[in-house]
Amino acid sequence: MNSYVDEVVRKKIDEIESGKNIYELGRVRSVQSYMLEISGMENAAYFDRVVIESPGMGQVAEGYVDRIGKDSVTVALTRKDGPVLVGDEAICTGKEFTMQFAPQSIGHVVDMFGKDLLVGERFSELLDLPVESPNIPIMDRGTVNRPFYTGIVGIDLMYPVGRGQRQLIIGDKKTGKTQVTLDAIANQKTGDMLCIYVAIGKTKKEVKSIYAELLRRGAMEHTIIIAAFNDECPPVLRNTPYAALTIAQYFLLQEGRDVFVAIDDLKRHADVCREIALLSGKVPGRDAYPPDIFFSHASLLEQGCQHKNGGSITILPICETKGGDITDYISTNIISITDGQIVLSSKNFERGQRPAIDYGLSVSRLGGAVQTRDIKRTSAAMRRELLAYLESREVYELTNESEMGPELQERMRRGRRIVDKLSQNKFSPKNEAEILDSFKELMDG
Repeated sequence: MNSYVDEVVRKKIDEIESGKNIYELGRVRSVQSYMLEISGMENAAYFDRVVIESPGMGQVAEGYVDRIGKDSVTVALTRKDGPVLVGDEAICTGKEFTMQFAPQSIGHVVDMFGKDLLVGERFSELLDLPVESPNIPIMDRGTVNRPFYTGIVGIDLMYPVGRGQRQLIIGDKKTGKTQVTLDAIANQKTGDMLCIYVAIGKTKKEVKSIYAELLRRGAMEHTIIIAAFNDECPPVLRNTPYAALTIAQYFLLQEGRDVFVAIDDLKRHADVCREIALLSGKVPGRDAYPPDIFFSHASLLEQGCQHKNGGSITILPICETKGGDITDYISTNIISITDGQIVLSSKNFERGQRPAIDYGLSVSRLGGAVQTRDIKRTSAAMRRELLAYLESREVYELTNESEMGPELQERMRRGRRIVDKLSQNKFSPKNEAEILDSFKELMDG
């Protein structure tokens, strides 16, 4: 304990002697919710940490420089302990705004400041990490050829995911998007993969429910839930997924681990980015989103890769749509960034199909590159039959089967059996052997 105190005192003395304890001061010029315009901080840099102090109250807020103007800077607040008023003092620390992370966070629900959200206390041993880490250089990346098994037959067989891949989960509200990622997390409990579930703008009740489901199945032993609740300051919601990928990169580079990150969801994240951009005075782009929203999501998802040291970062981002429209601005952006998409259909969900995958619209751009020989052979045959059946079903859905020809009747019968075998209850994973065994009869036929 004494050695730690001596070390802190020595650092403070060194800062005084080198003049690093001299901070730049400014004054709050205007307040717009959690966005402040501050004058007087001429030497402030982007993403510098800023502390707001009020007379007689001490420190009342904290944030970072989000925009630099001609005679003022815009500060985005990440924490408010009291009212911020015009004229309050703003202190630019000259240090980059960072996140805090404790390696013992595995098995806990945490935020980007190293706080255990279920207990309400911060971890004792915290690391200061940059919110946005630089992407892995292209020369340090390897080929994505190892399978990432979700335990979901429809995905592992038809649209496989590889370790280091970025596969989008997209669909309307209440179609089972989150459940797909939870199934994938639960299916990793027998391996060595670390899982990070990122909750953006969800309620505390929703996050506790997810925690309870994973805990009940023993999946929290290899999982970190990093959450930004819906009542947090929007800048926290904006930066939380970047913090989660920084944590993933920490385990990748320090321990060479395989890391799986589920981001729930990027549509909510895009809406938060739009809100912050409009309040800070940035020029709006299409649908009022900031012009750099594509870059924001691309730089986030580009963290997913297979590293040459053997580890990987696999990302399954979620994007919510309305009315099944996957051609809106944010959806098409993310589709173009990722290596494929699993589309969930509300129509299939209402039919009772679980998971409600739209096998006609879903795509995996890696496909057989991450599958074993037997799975690849079964997948190719099943996909041809399934897509032919789905096309025929749309045409003959209301037709009496007795009026069909023998060939069409056989196609419809086999198609229904394939769909039945692809149906699966939640948290009931199947391994490769079970998948092959369930389709063996159909393949022999």
